[in-house]
Amino acid sequence: MWARSYRSDRCARDARRRETGTMPEDSFEAEVTAFILVKTTREWLDLTVEQRVEALTTEVMPAIRRRTSGVRSRFFDTEFYSARVTDVWVWEARDHQAYQLLIDALRETPFWDRYFEVVEILVGVENGYARNYGVEAVTTIQT
Repeated sequence: MWARSYRSDRCARDARRRETGTMPEDSFEAEVTAFILVKTTREWLDLTVEQRVEALTTEVMPAIRRRTSGVRSRFFDTEFYSARVTDVWVWEARDHQAYQLLIDALRETPFWDRYFEVVEILVGVENGYARNYGVEAVTTIQT
């Protein structure tokens, strides 16, 4: 099927990239993806941009690096389009344990409920239905 073929091609490509040194060591196929919907707090907004960057670099990121590996993230600003959620932090994890350690790490930093209110966490598996039923991932498209 296309889904299996795509994964096989991707795995082969990733292996070649690792062998040639063109792929970062932290590359992996995510087993779990979490969409952490947050809303900034007044304390966060009262910080200057420089102070925010400093807080993330010195208080949040080191805790994540100490507690877990096999995770990667992207950060999306949504305050322009939503009053309920100001940002979405998307985390991909190699496995469920890496994800759980990530959440433990975040909860022990000022990120959690001091700088941001965690509004909701949505955890999913990309194209899980396709994997579970051995069918093509028809809901994944690129035009």
